[in-house]
Amino acid sequence: MRRGLTAVLGAALVMVVVGCDAGDDLVVDGTVPSSPYGGPLDVPTRELDEHSAHASRLASGAAGRALECDGEISIGNGPQGWSEGDGGADPEQGLRLYFDLFSPQDPRSGYRVERRETDRVLYSYDVDGRTKVAVVVAKDQEDRPGWGPETSASCDPSELPAAYTDAHGIEIWTDRAGDRVPTVDVSSGPGDDHCGWQEVHFLELGDRTYARDPEGLLEPGMLTAAYDGSADLPADAHDTGYRYREQELWLTDDRRTAYVRTPDAVEAWSLLAEQAACM
Repeated sequence: MRRGLTAVLGAALVMVVVGCDAGDDLVVDGTVPSSPYGGPLDVPTRELDEHSAHASRLASGAAGRALECDGEISIGNGPQGWSEGDGGADPEQGLRLYFDLFSPQDPRSGYRVERRETDRVLYSYDVDGRTKVAVVVAKDQEDRPGWGPETSASCDPSELPAAYTDAHGIEIWTDRAGDRVPTVDVSSGPGDDHCGWQEVHFLELGDRTYARDPEGLLEPGMLTAAYDGSADLPADAHDTGYRYREQELWLTDDRRTAYVRTPDAVEAWSLLAEQAACM
């Protein structure tokens, strides 16, 4: 279920992120970290037919190795292709081509040259001196002259600055201690407006997905129960400690309903009965 819903949420997120940061510098001087990546930039890659951190690391080659995530790698891709005529005249144009071709949710400014070789350059986006996004651009690949993106990798969005995620509509929940929770553990966001679901809000919690659908936009049978915007909090419900702004997430042991407590009411978000995806 996660892969189908992630595609729906991801499409909506890309629409939010694309075109932002246009006034900032893509590449900056930055500060060299205390332990820069010292490995090779030309690392063999391997594609697995699965969606996992292990698969992302294998697919992303040197970019994945250059990350310094607090948790698991979130996304890893490569080798990235570009067509004849797309390649840039210099490495920075190759990095810009990465955003133009693939529209990732990564920040679009503030990258630093971490390693430079004759035919490859490693760009990193750092948070507190640690690499959270890495892109390797290469020169003159087979049938692809010029500079272009070869491999890329990024940590979980929760490891990006709050100012960035807040500004770009990436909903990051916090735990009891106020620490940001990885999106692989809990994530939420509106549905894709391509599906007509922009008024639907989804919540992913582990292997379960819930939806807030006050207007009944999802197809019949997709939800196990109707949305209730004024529910009673069950006596056996417990506070998960997860917070997003003024929202509190409560669950019962059967986890069939996500109770979202706000200052005004308790909302009952229903469990999805089937994969939420549209063409």
